[in-house]
Amino acid sequence: MKLELQTLEPADDACASVIWLHGLGADGSDFVPAVPLLELPGSLPVRFLFPNAPVRPVTVNGGWPMPAWYDILEMNIERRIDEASLDESAQQIGALIEQELERGIPAERIFLFGFSQGGAVAYHTALRYPSALGGVVALSTYLASAARMPQELHPSNAGLPMLVCHGSADDVVPITLGRRAIAELQRLGLAPQWQEYPIAHEVCVPELNQVGRWLAAQLQRNSR
Repeated sequence: MKLELQTLEPADDACASVIWLHGLGADGSDFVPAVPLLELPGSLPVRFLFPNAPVRPVTVNGGWPMPAWYDILEMNIERRIDEASLDESAQQIGALIEQELERGIPAERIFLFGFSQGGAVAYHTALRYPSALGGVVALSTYLASAARMPQELHPSNAGLPMLVCHGSADDVVPITLGRRAIAELQRLGLAPQWQEYPIAHEVCVPELNQVGRWLAAQLQRNSR
């Protein structure tokens, strides 16, 4: 199934693409207002894609249908999930990556951003993708497929640049899950950049400013 999405095109021809995945119960419009807060220079025209997650029943919410990248079976610290729906979403995001490749954006200038559940999909998709991507920004999230990743990490993305941010007062995805993801990624040989903010399950302006600086640095590095 093809995902519905919103797209923000830059004034000039795009030199890179960001696929930004929202959290549980939200939609693609959730992070559209965040783009100006990245404060990207005009010399870096970036296309932003904001896909909508499919509507599906979510077990921990009483089976109520809502936009969700995958079903969450238990809301404990282990976050037991339905891995088949996670894989399905990763395939759909992979199709968006392929779309951007066909539009002339090199894989190393395609980035996955994700908040909460969307961040888990960003991790899962990028680490398994068969071509080296530009990087991942993981916001207030966790590594949902940690048990599988030692076998499924693709060598092309064994050095994937990653910026991981989390709120110290997050009561939805506890910061311990974000820290656990960092430890698991480090065990895989990756070197994610970690930043904590004094916020709950949300994003803040300084955090988005940092995301913009990180993205600009990656794009400038890739242009050399």
